[in-house]
Amino acid sequence: MAESRRFLQGATGDWELVIGLEVHAQVISEAKLFSGASTGFGAAPNSQVSLVDAAMPGMLPVINQQCVSQAVRTGLALGAAINLESVFDRKNYFYPDLPQGYQISQYTRPIVGKGEIVIDLEDGTSRKVGITRLHLEQDAGKSLHDQHPTKTFIDLNRSGIALMEIVSDPDMRSAEEAGAYVKKIRSILRYIGTCDGNMEQGSMRCDANVSVRKPGKPYGTRCEIKNLNSVRFLMRAIEYEAARQIEIIEDNGRIVQETRLFDSDRVETRSMRSKEEAHDYRYFPDPDLLPLRLKAEWVAKLKAELPELPDEKMIRFVEQYGLSADDASVLVSELDRADFFESLAKGRDPKQAANWVIGDLLGKLNKTGTELFAAKVQPEQLGKLLDLINEDTISGRIAKQVFEEMFETGKDAADVVKERGLDQISDEKALKGYIEQVLNANADKVAEYKVGKEKLLGFFMGQVMRATEGKANPKLVNKLLQSRLSKED
Repeated sequence: MAESRRFLQGATGDWELVIGLEVHAQVISEAKLFSGASTGFGAAPNSQVSLVDAAMPGMLPVINQQCVSQAVRTGLALGAAINLESVFDRKNYFYPDLPQGYQISQYTRPIVGKGEIVIDLEDGTSRKVGITRLHLEQDAGKSLHDQHPTKTFIDLNRSGIALMEIVSDPDMRSAEEAGAYVKKIRSILRYIGTCDGNMEQGSMRCDANVSVRKPGKPYGTRCEIKNLNSVRFLMRAIEYEAARQIEIIEDNGRIVQETRLFDSDRVETRSMRSKEEAHDYRYFPDPDLLPLRLKAEWVAKLKAELPELPDEKMIRFVEQYGLSADDASVLVSELDRADFFESLAKGRDPKQAANWVIGDLLGKLNKTGTELFAAKVQPEQLGKLLDLINEDTISGRIAKQVFEEMFETGKDAADVVKERGLDQISDEKALKGYIEQVLNANADKVAEYKVGKEKLLGFFMGQVMRATEGKANPKLVNKLLQSRLSKED
């Protein structure tokens, strides 16, 4: 496995960036981690709060088996060790929107232990990133500061929702690697259905621990950047923080271990509070919850039921469909993309299908900010367009125009072709007429072609296609042109 090492440049030479990430992923479950309250997004404030979530006296937590199952499935998908016995702890700290005054979490004995994933970078290199642990914990509520000029309101709908905190080893060495890691984690979680990965809605968030050091030296003092809700912000925050730390050290300053926030408008991090250590939280086993014991047979059953994961699917796409590793990587990065491609490729040329999904469809989705599931062109519609190309009803060039209208209107490809009169011209007599017009208008280039400048065939092809407004059958035009140009005058 090819690995790359990147260094940052400072006034005193090379610096190495060291990054560890904590991904907070909201578990897909209809109920919260320790209560039966709903987890639905977008409900009215405080409408999904049980007595347990509100920490009313005498209310005891009861573990949600679905959340445990989802955590175990995630650990298995990350290639991590599953601990058959784990313990829930109380993590004590003041949190205005956590009514209990402590968070039920896991620390020394989490449900998932060591694991490892592989991330692929744009330059073709790959890196292994270790997983330190995955633990379950309850989310806090939400403070609303913009509802009143002098008061803060509290919404406890999110309080008690199950989170998986996935903690990486400090193995990443660039903002790009950190971005690739989060994308890979999100892809895996979506594949197995344990988190929807929607960072905009807050169901997946990330904290970045960033430090710098001279190559080969011990780790430097780290700062934690909290609550990053997009891959782009994560990468920008890391780049800024690394530059900030290097500048301080080179100016004979000292990095203070602290928690920082990222200001996306100013593209800078700023201090939030001093960084707590584990002993500051006074962890101890939650007396209301017994140790969580799992049966090995149950874990084995969950493992056997896991779906095909991104890396496995990528290998299959290369072998089964003959795709390049780069194209396969793009297609399998999101499950809906992979499913779209396989549906489209069924009974068709897979490389043609991949080119249309990656180049035309994804390009249009990115440009318009449309989600794949909401696109008006689905596999059946795009498949009919490819069929028209392969039947020589329309040319590839015309197909691009048809696709644009299909994407905007949702119309069927055949209807667009019929309405706009875009049927391909395959009548030899008609095409010969266009060819003669082009050759007569470019007699000097015809002469050049006949003395060996054969690259001009492409020029003549382009002129015929222009004359027919892209409707000419390119294969037939090529054949007729070569035949005509080979004749003696």
